[in-house]
Amino acid sequence: MTSERTQDRASVKGKQRLGKGPVLASAIRNFTERGYHGTSMRDIARDADVTVASIYHHFPSKQEVLQEIMVQTLSDVISATRSALMAAGRRPSEQLSALVGAFVLWHTREREVALIGASEIRSLDAVGRKLVVTLRDEQQRMFDDVIDRGVSEGDFTTPYPREAARAIINMAYSIATWYNPAGDVSPDEMAERYAVLALGIVGAHPSSTQE
Repeated sequence: MTSERTQDRASVKGKQRLGKGPVLASAIRNFTERGYHGTSMRDIARDADVTVASIYHHFPSKQEVLQEIMVQTLSDVISATRSALMAAGRRPSEQLSALVGAFVLWHTREREVALIGASEIRSLDAVGRKLVVTLRDEQQRMFDDVIDRGVSEGDFTTPYPREAARAIINMAYSIATWYNPAGDVSPDEMAERYAVLALGIVGAHPSSTQE
């Protein structure tokens, strides 16, 4: 009996040492299929092949799991778009194309977490919502700043830069709800198409998109 208990404790500790990765991966699958409110900690534990108690070793609650997924998701998107912006040319049209391209690529390649980010903000508590809204605002400012500069330099003609930025971001967000990676259009091709659409929304002068 003592030997069996020792083996059981060793098994639990071994599963705990797997870290957060399997728990988060299971939560993403379950939130995508069942929704946040339709998923229990037992569901997450079962699909992660861990005990419910071991999840609480990493996360105090299911709410904390959701917050980590959404905060990490937005942090990854911001990192990808910021890197694209830094690597782009000086022209606002080049920078906007780079931003949109990176944003679209991420949302076509990471559809599950993108869907959670788009649909489950309503499930966050006040603390989680504040964290996520702060990160969303940071992403929004990247688009706002590029479009504002394009308007001020005469490269973009839109009279509604704020609305244009929101339209571009919302247009790209929605990709995760319908894009099929097995379809005829690759993620790279979709990114190129959306960059063209974005330049149309801001009223980019043809000359500003040429070398």
